[in-house]
Amino acid sequence: MEMNRRGFMKRSALLGGALLVGNQTSKAFGAEGSAAQGDRFAVLTDLTKCVGCRSCERACVHVNNLPLPAVGSFADPSVYQKKRWPDARAYTVVNAYENRKWVKPVYRKIQCHHCIEPACVSACLVGALKKTPEGAVIYKEELCIGCRYCMTACPFNIPAFDYHSATRPAIQKCNMCYRRISRGMVPACVEACPVQANIFGKRSRLMKLARERIATDKRYVDHIYGEREAGGTDWLYLSGVPFEAAGFDMNVEKRPYPEFTKGFLSAVPIVLVTWPVLLGGMAVLARRGKENGADKPADQQKEGPKK
Repeated sequence: MEMNRRGFMKRSALLGGALLVGNQTSKAFGAEGSAAQGDRFAVLTDLTKCVGCRSCERACVHVNNLPLPAVGSFADPSVYQKKRWPDARAYTVVNAYENRKWVKPVYRKIQCHHCIEPACVSACLVGALKKTPEGAVIYKEELCIGCRYCMTACPFNIPAFDYHSATRPAIQKCNMCYRRISRGMVPACVEACPVQANIFGKRSRLMKLARERIATDKRYVDHIYGEREAGGTDWLYLSGVPFEAAGFDMNVEKRPYPEFTKGFLSAVPIVLVTWPVLLGGMAVLARRGKENGADKPADQQKEGPKK
């Protein structure tokens, strides 16, 4: 199959990240990868049930301390006049799509897909992104060096860069409410949904539930989006209309994206994967030292012993 420009850029980002960290891609298939292969938590979103109330958006904003919408409110229907995408100030958004089967539109909730073998994790130079055994893909701001390879590598174009902070810019995205699920709670968007369009549980159970709904209800398209896309994801979807009609990318590879660079790494000389990491680390330390020094009074920044 011919590779388009977008696919080429994503594979290039994966390759670049893999080259700079050497064995980072291999680690994605190692100890942490093995944990990720177990029966993780996941979310199933049923588009036939979503009513577009945006309760999930409100709950996400509240639990993550994100800013409220600049215009209108969560009950403002004018938001559906244009298509939106998750960004640094909104980890999940709901869009409306024309529905030729029924009068009401199809509403689609968009957020991180939490891939089983995430391209963003393999592309990250410093391990700032991690796939947890629980299923969530989380981000550690203190490790990030701002390379933004994860943004280019993601097949779903989810990670966003926070340009609103001049001193500490960072990647922002849905983390499946990791703190909540690690304490036995459910993600805020799932808890807030009044019609149970979002269901949280073990992936195997959700897959079984999805197949049962497809088998017993002719409204559903015979496809579970996320079962195999990008090698499988921990955010799954059911739909009553073709997924492309609801804005889903149907050109996403079925193989896990890290596999595209996995075999290449063994042929790369070690010198090519060590010196960029050392230089990058030195640059980060220098930047942080400068930031720390800038916070001190001028007389404390001067060198030399006091006389």
